[in-house]
Amino acid sequence: MSDQSVTLINILKVKPGDQGTLVALLKENTETVIRTLDGWKSTRLIAAEDGGAVVIYSEWEGPAAVDAMRRDPRMAAYFPKIGALASLESTTGSLVLSETR
Repeated sequence: MSDQSVTLINILKVKPGDQGTLVALLKENTETVIRTLDGWKSTRLIAAEDGGAVVIYSEWEGPAAVDAMRRDPRMAAYFPKIGALASLESTTGSLVLSETR
């Protein structure tokens, strides 16, 4: 992957009844850690209507920024808390189409 803007998509399958707790934790992490990191552009949290998942859609300046975020010690403190509430599937990609009305 070249050093260009990337999208990081995390799908968190949440344990029954824990979606609200997970969303609160992710909001806190975004406000106190993520938004302070070099290379971060934006984050969106999407809560599944059935309460079974949360999707994190975030944009970063490049793959190096994503790698640095994952190694940041402040992030490391959140990973066990998130893992206690949900399983995680993660992927990165490049934007190939964006349309709005």
